[in-house]
Amino acid sequence: MSVIETKLTELGVTLQDAPAPLANYVPYVQTGNLIHVSGQISTNTDGMIKGKLGDTMSAEDGAIAAKACAISLLAQLKAACGGDIDRLVRVVKLVGFVNSTSDFVDQPKVINGASDFLAEALGDKGRHARSAVSAASLPFGVAVEIEAIFEIK
Repeated sequence: MSVIETKLTELGVTLQDAPAPLANYVPYVQTGNLIHVSGQISTNTDGMIKGKLGDTMSAEDGAIAAKACAISLLAQLKAACGGDIDRLVRVVKLVGFVNSTSDFVDQPKVINGASDFLAEALGDKGRHARSAVSAASLPFGVAVEIEAIFEIK
């Protein structure tokens, strides 16, 4: 088992197969040593994590949804690396979209669910630049969608 997957196992996380795209796009694109992963929506073993922050969900609930997105991002990265996720050099950037009401202002707290998880799982490799923005709605009514850029060797 890889070093990264061993750490994930210690955290109680097992990477599933990378989710298939739900529309007309590819799940990731490699250019040079960068992997650009398409937006991953919030899902868990029960299906899509749906809701609107500031209405039906709290910032804490949103952080859990964001962590789920981060796990899917790592699954896509593993697929992009031909199964060898230890090729990761660092997480470069996350862009997080939060399905929220117009008066909700805690988007950073929500996306911290992904950022905190990546830092815990990957150490310094998991620290990244980031944007956390509000969206009036997201596909399928999900709570969070996050895209990422990774550097690999």
